Amino acid sequence: MISQLSWKIGGQQGEGVESTDRIFSTALNRLGYYLYGYRHFSSRIKGGHTNNKIRISTKPIRAISDSLDILVAFDQESIDVNAYELRENGVVVADAKFSPVLPEGLKARLFAVPITQIAEELGTSLMKNMVASGASWALLGLPLSVFNKAVEEEFGRKGPAVVEKNVEAVKRGAEFILSQAGGPLEEFRLEQADGKEKLFMIGNDAIALGALAAGCRFMPAYPITPASEIMEYLIKALPKFGGTVIQTEDEIAAITMAIGANYGGARAMTASAGPGLSLMMEAIGLAGMTETPVVVVDTQRGGPSTGLPTKQEQSDVFAMIYGTHGEIPKIVLAPSTIEECFYDTIEAFNLAEEYQCPVILLTDLQLSLGKQSSDVFDYKKIAIKRGKLRDQLPELGEHELFKRYAASSDGVSPRVLPGTKHGLHHVTGVEHDEAGRPSESPVNRKNMMDKRLAKLKSIHVNDAIKIHKGHAEPDMLIIGMGSTLGTIDEGRARLEEEGIKTAHITIRQLHPFPTEELTPHLNRARKVVVVENNATGQLASLLKLNLGQADKIHSVLKYDGNPFLPAEIHKACKGLIVWQR
Repeated sequence: MISQLSWKIGGQQGEGVESTDRIFSTALNRLGYYLYGYRHFSSRIKGGHTNNKIRISTKPIRAISDSLDILVAFDQESIDVNAYELRENGVVVADAKFSPVLPEGLKARLFAVPITQIAEELGTSLMKNMVASGASWALLGLPLSVFNKAVEEEFGRKGPAVVEKNVEAVKRGAEFILSQAGGPLEEFRLEQADGKEKLFMIGNDAIALGALAAGCRFMPAYPITPASEIMEYLIKALPKFGGTVIQTEDEIAAITMAIGANYGGARAMTASAGPGLSLMMEAIGLAGMTETPVVVVDTQRGGPSTGLPTKQEQSDVFAMIYGTHGEIPKIVLAPSTIEECFYDTIEAFNLAEEYQCPVILLTDLQLSLGKQSSDVFDYKKIAIKRGKLRDQLPELGEHELFKRYAASSDGVSPRVLPGTKHGLHHVTGVEHDEAGRPSESPVNRKNMMDKRLAKLKSIHVNDAIKIHKGHAEPDMLIIGMGSTLGTIDEGRARLEEEGIKTAHITIRQLHPFPTEELTPHLNRARKVVVVENNATGQLASLLKLNLGQADKIHSVLKYDGNPFLPAEIHKACKGLIVWQR
């Protein structure tokens, strides 16, 4: 028996690949397996090759696998594009309709299953995804009763007749392939899972759930890949708690509405991707100048311009830190797991109000849309912190205004909601005095700039860096952010097996940069390797800018639209060690 297995399904976009993956992985989750998925899809509504890859394990995993055990193919293109991943003696389950052919020299087994034919015999070719799922499931020797339960939940709203036909499709797919293979494949039998309850979701859903738990009750947003799922989740969830989502005409309207709602006292957020964030930059500056809290999610994708809207990249780092004109305090957080997506979103709302500034939650496509297993969230950990929000103020003189922007040692001033007694003050995007009245005085300008920027010195984020297992004085310290966490861990483990002393740090707070926390780790490392999905080494540049030591900092970059594989990180890092020696 084996402890992990990799499964992939491929076909044309719009022919059931996504639903097949969803039901297949849901059933595995019910059995208690740990899962990690990656979705490769085209930037179009229908057509174009798409595939979903799921890694199944009896232990926690946070990366896609280098190789592939089982490939389910709805067309020949799926074989041609993905067969190179198959390990020796891997399996291809293909629709007999297109007379599948394996590439010459490929050492794999082909099972041509009449997937479409069986589906049509049951009434519609749309059920071919269930036929394919049944065939895959049967090869693993897993109980069909669990899979059928997932089918019932998927199609139950369509009535018992539809459920019955889909269950029959699963059964026929299973029966056919078992007759061809002579029973389940012993080399693909998985060890029993631990059976513990686990969540299985994409990062966007975890962010949306975190926003809900943080008290967010308003989300204005404009749909964009790969952020739209946050909006779609909250469209259904917020009304149950007295909140609402508004689809705005563009991202400028979205961010300004979110700022207005926060000014009015509601916790509000918006979410987008790189192109949308570009449109939001002026308004993010407004939030910084008016010291209005706001949370913005940037789900990074391939750029620039429209770029690769459905592919992986981490190239918005500089834009999120330096994108606004002028200088304002802001906080940029980069979660790296499903759990962090949930808890960091709550933290983002607290930080936004505590420091009265924009907080940007920076994810990437793999983390946003890749489905992963997660521990059940602990709601006892949640605390709502509203900072210096005041509901009672002392009486003011006849012509005196409330000093909304009063000087303070930490740069944070008392804040009131509109209508608070004795809280009358001006709010404007131009430079202003302590009461918000416009002022162009050079002395006032310097004082106000110093006051706002003083927040950066006092900002404290829990676990600004995540220190993983490793050596205190490593030959190589590997640093990453976002979804690279698990992939680096696996690549690093292979280096350790070869006698190379390593350490691994994930940077979770990108701005203000955690210089003090990182400095001792860089000092003790012989070589520092920064792994990131962009072409210019933006995270590595931040390290050099804030810590120096440029001579020991090296980059491992990937910017072809695909996430890193563990083997790629192992090979690149080993090459740097060999080069050094």
